[in-house]
Amino acid sequence: MNRIEITGNGLTLGQVYDVALRGREIQLAPEARRRMEASRAVIEKLLESGATAYGINTGFGKLAAVRIPQDQIKQLQVNLVRSHSCGVGAPLSEAETRAMMLLRANTLAKGFSGARPVVVETLAAMLARGVHPVIPAQGSVGASGDLAPLAHLAQVAIGEGEAIYRSQRMAGAEAMRLAKIAPLQLEAKEGLALLNGTQGMLALLALALRDADILADTADVAAALSLDALRGSPSAFDERLNRVRPFPGQMRSAENLRRLNAGSEIRESHRAPEKDQRVQDAYSVRCTPQVHGAARDALTQIRGTLEIELNSATDNPLVFASGAVGEGEVLSGGNFHGQPLAMAADQMAVALCAIAGISERRIDHMTNPLTSLLPAFLTASAGLNSGFMILQVTAASLASEMKAQAAPHSVDSIPTSGNQEDYVSMGMSAARRLGPMLDNLRYVLAIELLCACQGIDLLAPLRTGREAHKAYERVRGASARVDADRSLAPDIADVAKLIRDGDIQMALGNSDLR
Repeated sequence: MNRIEITGNGLTLGQVYDVALRGREIQLAPEARRRMEASRAVIEKLLESGATAYGINTGFGKLAAVRIPQDQIKQLQVNLVRSHSCGVGAPLSEAETRAMMLLRANTLAKGFSGARPVVVETLAAMLARGVHPVIPAQGSVGASGDLAPLAHLAQVAIGEGEAIYRSQRMAGAEAMRLAKIAPLQLEAKEGLALLNGTQGMLALLALALRDADILADTADVAAALSLDALRGSPSAFDERLNRVRPFPGQMRSAENLRRLNAGSEIRESHRAPEKDQRVQDAYSVRCTPQVHGAARDALTQIRGTLEIELNSATDNPLVFASGAVGEGEVLSGGNFHGQPLAMAADQMAVALCAIAGISERRIDHMTNPLTSLLPAFLTASAGLNSGFMILQVTAASLASEMKAQAAPHSVDSIPTSGNQEDYVSMGMSAARRLGPMLDNLRYVLAIELLCACQGIDLLAPLRTGREAHKAYERVRGASARVDADRSLAPDIADVAKLIRDGDIQMALGNSDLR
């Protein structure tokens, strides 16, 4: 694939996925190089003048009032990286690490950080040659950005820390040597420029959004199959009804359900009033567009937040070049604060939880002999066989766990840095908890798909809708009909993998996973 030219202004989520998941390389655009050189000249002139500027010739955080002598300014930046490399816990995945490296390079490329182009070029070389820093996931409070995670990234860039290279974990210096990349020799401001920003939480959120989009589509497919298994009414998805409450997500989910179930023989078999005395279905069936749609609209809002943050300058201080070479101003502020992303992560957690909750209710309706017109627990020999009884229990467990996981992080704050950084976002922890939630939701939807396909089998020879049947066939390719009790744990895992890979989503024709 051709390289992505990064400018700091035009990066898309699709390009993030190309770099993080598909190994695409990047290079610094010429116009970005010129901006970086202009902002660097401002830093150089400031140093020559002897003026005081935060993080350039002062200490950090509560130590901002400590002036650093000229001959110790480079050591200050190295010390910053070393002292802040104190994350703990399991390391970020390769995809998360690559996304983080790209995002940090892109924000530096905007030309407001005072860093030399070689800083971005070093990160680009590391991405191209597969030098991936080992970045512990825990230790950031989300302001001043993701300091500890970004410090572990910067450590490898300067030839320290640990890295993964060609699937081997080793010293960062050795990885850089084997990859033939010269470690950075940090100049004034450059350590701070690498550490100060939101790229840890942003990387995790960007990748989580991709998975959440897949799951939102998958939930519509699962619901369409459940609708037929339950012999539900399509009237709740009528375009006229949904158009008079025109939330975009609701209208899209309703349209998906109409299209997936078009031509359903099951629905046609009991359309006549004398065959079906029910007036309307339970909320978990009838209100699917409203619940799925609200989650979709939340994801759309989150996407807007991330698209802004992808191309934002998030370190401190920021350098604004103007006029002649070296002229400009250095401004201190708070663009590193992760509150917008922390709130977006909380919003995503709620959306995922809602999808799981309504899915579990549909699972219960299909398995519960008190609410379903199907055989008890979806087995023809209930009693001798327990059928899908415990699948509903598993789904209930997962849905309950997700409610606890959805508790907001962005409302919490613990003051840090001697009370200088006295209100923080907790954005990294808000983003980190999305991974387990996405896993749980995949399992819940896998269980719903298994139940729905079993229910449809019990209604044979009638068939579900034409498009929904494509998803049914994919599920049946991974999990055979259950005629006698067997462990369904492998089936859940296999269908969850289909969901992760977008195979169920493709029943909607959405083969482009953004």
